[in-house]
Amino acid sequence: MSELWNESDPGVLRLPSGRLVRGRGLRHPVDPSAPLPAYGLYLLGRQPPEVPWESGWIRWPDFRLPSDRVAARGALADAWERAAGERVELACGGGRGRTGTALACLAVLDGVPGGEAVAYVRRHYDRHAVETPWQRRYVHRFGEG
Repeated sequence: MSELWNESDPGVLRLPSGRLVRGRGLRHPVDPSAPLPAYGLYLLGRQPPEVPWESGWIRWPDFRLPSDRVAARGALADAWERAAGERVELACGGGRGRTGTALACLAVLDGVPGGEAVAYVRRHYDRHAVETPWQRRYVHRFGEG
């Protein structure tokens, strides 16, 4: 088991179970003294750059939804499982729309009702998270299985 995130670090979201997950925008530099993730899940329309830690990729164009929703559900469930004992980060270009949507889906997996998950992420991660109506609808439906 690796060390977990520090809850006070930028972008770190505490889920109701206590799991800590970091969301971030890849266009924004990370503090070089910040700990590295053990696993990163990248939400981009094209393949992400190589990173020196284990990673996954969901093909997810900006302002849209995942191209393969079944694969996205599996990747998000895996990230949620890993967050119980590893430093997991979720990231897209800006760190709000796709990242916020994915964090809200993790909140659903963690027990937050689908209709409340966007508000949870906006309250605890970024008030601008989940940018489009279809991203909000995706989170709500994510809770339906």
